[in-house]
Formats: sequence, C-alpha cells, structure tokens
Amino acid sequence: MANQQLLSFVIIFTLSMYQIDLTFTYTLQYSPDSLISNYRLALISDHLRQIERQQISPSSHILQSDYSEKLPHIDWPKRDIHTSVKTKRLESIFILLLNRKVFIALGVLVGALLISTIVLAALLGNAKKSTPSTTIATNDELCLTPYCVKAANYILESIDETVDPCENFFEFACGTWLKNNRIPDDAESQDTFNVLRNQLDNDIVDILTLPLPTDMTNIQCINNTRVLYDSCVDEATIETIGVNTLLSTINTEFGGWPILQNSAWNASTYNLSVLLQKLREYNQNIIYSFGTSIDDQNSTVYFVRVSQSDLALEQRTRYDNETSVTNAYRQFIYDLASLLTNVTNTTQLQQDVDDIFAFEKDISRYHLTPAEQRAKQNETVRTTIGNLSQTFTTDFEFTNYLRQVYLSANVTLNDSDIVSISDLDFLRNASEVVSQSQTRVIQNYAIWRFVMNRVSDLPKRYRLTREAFDREFRGTSSQRARSIVCGSFVNNNMGFAVSKVYVARYFDENAKNQSSEMISNIRNAFIEMVQNSTWMDDDSKEKAIEKARAIDEQIGYPKYVGDSNTTELERIYSAYTFNGSYISNVLKLLQIKSRESLQRLRETVDRKAWGTSPPTVVNAFYTPSRNQISFPAGILQTPFFHKDAPKYLNYGGIGAVIGHEITHGFDDNGRQFDKDGNRVPWWSQETIDKFIERKACIVDQYSNYTVAQINKTVNGSQTQGENIADNGGIKEAFYSYRNWTKANGNVDRRLPGLTNYTSEQLFFINYGQVWCSKMTDANALNRVLIGVHSPGQFRVIGPTSNFEEFEKVFSCTSGQNNSPAKRCSVW
Repeated sequence: MANQQLLSFVIIFTLSMYQIDLTFTYTLQYSPDSLISNYRLALISDHLRQIERQQISPSSHILQSDYSEKLPHIDWPKRDIHTSVKTKRLESIFILLLNRKVFIALGVLVGALLISTIVLAALLGNAKKSTPSTTIATNDELCLTPYCVKAANYILESIDETVDPCENFFEFACGTWLKNNRIPDDAESQDTFNVLRNQLDNDIVDILTLPLPTDMTNIQCINNTRVLYDSCVDEATIETIGVNTLLSTINTEFGGWPILQNSAWNASTYNLSVLLQKLREYNQNIIYSFGTSIDDQNSTVYFVRVSQSDLALEQRTRYDNETSVTNAYRQFIYDLASLLTNVTNTTQLQQDVDDIFAFEKDISRYHLTPAEQRAKQNETVRTTIGNLSQTFTTDFEFTNYLRQVYLSANVTLNDSDIVSISDLDFLRNASEVVSQSQTRVIQNYAIWRFVMNRVSDLPKRYRLTREAFDREFRGTSSQRARSIVCGSFVNNNMGFAVSKVYVARYFDENAKNQSSEMISNIRNAFIEMVQNSTWMDDDSKEKAIEKARAIDEQIGYPKYVGDSNTTELERIYSAYTFNGSYISNVLKLLQIKSRESLQRLRETVDRKAWGTSPPTVVNAFYTPSRNQISFPAGILQTPFFHKDAPKYLNYGGIGAVIGHEITHGFDDNGRQFDKDGNRVPWWSQETIDKFIERKACIVDQYSNYTVAQINKTVNGSQTQGENIADNGGIKEAFYSYRNWTKANGNVDRRLPGLTNYTSEQLFFINYGQVWCSKMTDANALNRVLIGVHSPGQFRVIGPTSNFEEFEKVFSCTSGQNNSPAKRCSVW
C-alpha cells in the first residue's frame, strides 16, 4: 500500500509541474494527435483510482512507447464479454483537454521530472520484488502510438458492450455508433465509406483551390482541372449565361423539346434514329444502351454491346402504383418545364407531363431488374454487324444506328465486328412500345431524360426544382455544398489528373508495399481453402488455383500518375480544355467521353492496365474480363488500412476487402470467366452443380433477412455475388492473419482500453465497424429494389454467423443468433 501511495504521489507531483486541468470529454471522432500524451496520463490516473478501489498491483512490466517517457503496463481487470451489463470503463478513452503552462524554469522542470522518474523506477523495482513474477506475452503490451490511441477511441465510441456479440454482432460492433451518428441532410445514408468519401471530397476541393506543388504548376491537364472547377463554382457567371446554351443545343442538335414549344414544335423533323444518335454523341443512352466492352469470349479485343438503358425511377415496381415518389417525379418535370419557358397553356403542359410518365411506365414493364439480368446473363445474341439485322429483328433498326453512332467518333464499323446483345425481351418489347407511340411523346421523353441529368449544371433556381423529388426518392432534404459538387464533378471526369496531386500530397507509399504483401498472403489463404474444399474435383481445383495465381493486382495508382514524366497524363487529357462557361464545358465533356468510349473499339486491350476508375475513389474492384483486382489510393486509409496499425486491424479492414475482391473471381458471375478473362466453361459440370447447390444456401439465407425500417426482405438472388464475396473475404483475411501471426509471432500490441479483447476478436470488431451504417427509408427501399450489395448490418451478421472461427473466437454457443447451428458456405 505504501508503494501505491508513493506512485500516486509521484504522478500527482509530475502533473503539478504542468498545472494540468483534468477535464473529461467524449468524442465521436478520432482524437487529435496533440491529445495523445494527455490520454496516456489519463490512463495512469484511472489506474490509480482502480488501485484504491480494487487493490490491484501495477504490472512489473515496463513498456517503451513511441514517446521518450516510459509508463507502467496496466493489467486491466478481466471481464467476460458476454455479461449483460457492461458499464463504461474508466479505461475507455477519455480525452483529456489539457492546458499546459510551464511555470518554472526549464532546468527546474527537468530536474523535477528526473527526480520523479528515479522515484518511479525505484517504486517499480520494489513492486517487482514484492509481487510474484509474471511473464507477459509481447501481445499483452499496450500500443500507445498516435494511431493506436485514435483507433482505440474510435472502436470504443462505436461498440455497444451491453449487446452480446454472439446474439447480434452488428449491434455489438456498431451500437453506439448508430446512436450517436445521424444521416446528413444532403445524404441518403451515413456509413464508414461516406465518412471517408466526405474527407476525400474535401481533399479534392483543396487540390483544386490551394497552391499546387511547385513541380506541378506547369502540368497543363492539372491546370485545366482548375479551370473546369472554377467555372462550376462561379455561380454569378452561371446565372448570367442562364439556360440559353442548353436550350440552343436542344433545338439545333436534338430537334427541340415539344413541352416547351407547345404547338410550335415541328413534328416533320422527327427521326428516332437520328435523335438517339445525337443524344448518344452527348454520352446519353435513352431507352437502349450502346457502348464498347471487352469481348467476353476473347479478352484481347473489344466488341460492341447493346442492352437496355436505365429508368428515371430505376426499377419497374416504382411505376406500378401512384405514390409520393411518382407524384414528386411528375411535379419535377412540370416545375422544370414551366420554369424553362413562359408557359401559357398549362393544360397542354400537364398533358405532356402525363404522357412522358405514361410512356416511361409502358417501357418499364419490360425492364429487367439486376437479379433478372444476372439470371439471364448467358441469354445473349452474339453476332456480327453484317448479320445483325438477320439475327436480331425488332421494330428499331439497330444496324444502321450503330454504324452512324460509331461513325460520329470516326470509327467505321466493319461487317465482321462482333456485337453482343443482352436484355433481349426488353429490347424487343420496348421497340414495339416505341413504334406504337406518338412522336411528340417520344421526343418529349428523350429530351426530358437528357435535361433531367443536366439540372445540376443550371442556375440555382432550376436546381431547386429537384429538391422535392430527391426528398421523396432519395430521402435527402438539402443539396450538397456547391464546392463539393464541383470537386466531385471534376474528379469524376478528370480523376487521374486530380490523382496526380492527391498521390503526392496525401498518399503514403508504405501502403503499396504492405498491401502487396497482404494480397499475396490472402491469395495464398484462398488457394489453401480451394485445396481443402471437399466439393470440387481435382481438375477444377487445379484450374481455380491457376486463376487465383493469375489475378493481376493494381494498388494505389497507375504508374503514369506517379511518374515525373507527364507525357501519358497529358495525352489522356489533351482534348480537355475549357473556358468560363460551365454549361459549355459540361456539354464538351459529354462529347469527349462519348468519343472515348466509341473509339476504344479499335484499341488493343491491355489486361495489365489500370481500369477506368481513378485512384481518388473510396472503393475496390474486381474485373472479370481482366481477372484483375484494384485497390485505389482512396480506400487505403483508416479504418481499412494504416501503416502503423496492428495487423489484426489491417486484416480485418482492407484484408477483408482484398479477400472480397479475390472471391469475386469465383462467385456466381466470376466463376464463369477463366484465368484469362474469357467466359468459357472451365469447371466440370459436377463441380458447377455443387457450386450452385452451395450458393443456393446463401441466397436463401439473405432472402430471409428483413430490413426492419421498411419491413422488406433483402433480395438474396440479386445480392448473391456480393454476399458470396463477403463470406469468402472474411475467411481469407482471418486465415491469412492467423498465418501471419504464426510466421511472425505475437508482435501486435494491444489497444489501450481494449485489453479485454484478443487480437482475433479485434479483427472481427474492425471488420464489423467497417459496415456501420444508417439509411433513410427511401435509400433503404432503393437498396432492396436495385442494390447488388446487402445493407451494412447483413454484411456483418451474414459472414460472421457463417464462420465457425467467429464462434470460437467469441466463445459462442451453437444456436445463438449470431452463431446458428446451420451455416452456409461457398468458399
């Protein structure tokens, strides 16, 4: 007891040298780095209070942190994570707001600290002599680096320890996060991805507004991104220019918009093929979708692809009944049209609005859902341009249309060029609807869909006409800040130029090396899972392993973005020159993007090249035709990855994402492509049948998950690919982490305030917290209707409940909600 009192005296004396005010505060965000040492002092003070209450002796072990001072290791009292009442522990990360004022001379302070250190060392020496010797494993040491303290704070401010993880792991991992986070008014949801995307959005605005690095000031494409951004945020000029440029384009290029011209519209100029062709030149696919893709049977070349286009309300069931959404949609059309012209005949205007909606409702009846498209992905017509009219007959003449569209980009289609046609039922039936509809209605609808996508580029009073519709359809109640909208627009269209600055300013090159090592480890874990599978025959196993080893990996950014030689970057954006008119710049960009996609038909496929998404996105990708996984710079950040993070956090974060993308190569869609990216049979029929049987379990499992806020079930068929990838990814990451610890020893230190959790438990906790999320009701419905990803809670519950290692790690009992007796497993 004397030693404990002496320890108290030493710490109080030391703190008094700084005149510290101990003020506790909670924070939902990561604590600033400047508070790290303050937090460590809080841990010590808290430990002293525990000594007084529980007579716990400090550990004899001494930790060396990243800071110069040494702190005693603290053995927090162990507690069972299954107890129903889990009080807030004082060791949870209370951030101490300190006001340090050095009030004595530096020499006196140093002397005082030296004395206190000597006394503390003597005290700990005595404690070691008077306490039975205890050997503490390396992984029982506390990690007190700035990163670890931030990570611990975030985890503790997210978990809800009143929930049993074996009953509902999502509520356990995210319960407090759910209580303390709200969905922003300008967003449809709030989740980890959105938090990172918001930070990325702000970084991009800084890139486009703050002074450039001196070695980038003369890079033309980067300067052009700034011209484009400046034109977007220049509201005064946007107001001055108004809508004349857009309306002029509609009248001269597209044949006018009848809803604005009333009886003055000249129907004799109408030509459907020419109308759709001109719209396609502005990168707008109406009714039908046309583009260039990698040939799915010969991944070394491109081919022409024809399919259905999108619907304004995205899914056909939206049109079945009159709802607040359909009413808001029609009102949106009416309000915008009436604002664009001095309407005098409101009766005709309302009739045009009703006709537009009725036409879209008619074609929507044949529109395939993502689940239906997935089920019919092998029901395609593969032919040549020369044979197209004989092979695929509809009321719309596709052959001549395709020739004219590609010719607009200076590409002459040959009779031997391959064309692939999917969504056959829609194309036939929609063509029949079009042939039976009035020309005024089709013209009105086609131009409406073009204008609907351009509203965000118009003066503010026009943009505001969309708010009521978005409130009903998306669940948002305000628009995003103009600077963020404009930054996102520039990034979406010139992302690789933006990334040049982003990589130099924000990206840590350590992420590439560590991620590459993790990919190798996780790939090996997947190969081991294949080898241990009991449902695949040996030949199919061997080919699956070959494909896994052949997966190309792209990390961070393409080489030309990081190079000092900017020739390739400048070549890519050579046509991207702009002026002060934002709407003119937008229309020019649309034409550029259309030409690029059409001209790609004559390019050679580089299967090792970076994909179309820039590094400045928070996402990851698997491309079947390239057998390629990509991890852009934007996702290689906390909580997915940090160079200083314990491995259990990185493997539970970006590791599970890596496993997810690898597994996509072997999900219901990816497994149809061989190692070279060709859609050809490469498994035995017996193995295919067993795969289908195993994936049916996943489909049924997720189809029984209910999104409580809207009382609708997940579409297990529509989301099966992502669910298979989630379930496989978490296993691969976990086994890879376990293999890493076997090879490297238990070198990962524990997080402060979380020492009651093992490293493997923290792996799962970080995995779960990646998917903490909230949705508006409107967004939840959209996710159920058209989403290919399950809502966040089921991306946590599904994979963990199917993984027997989760049950072992958390000492669950089979039959608990998050540890069911029946499990589903594909990989």
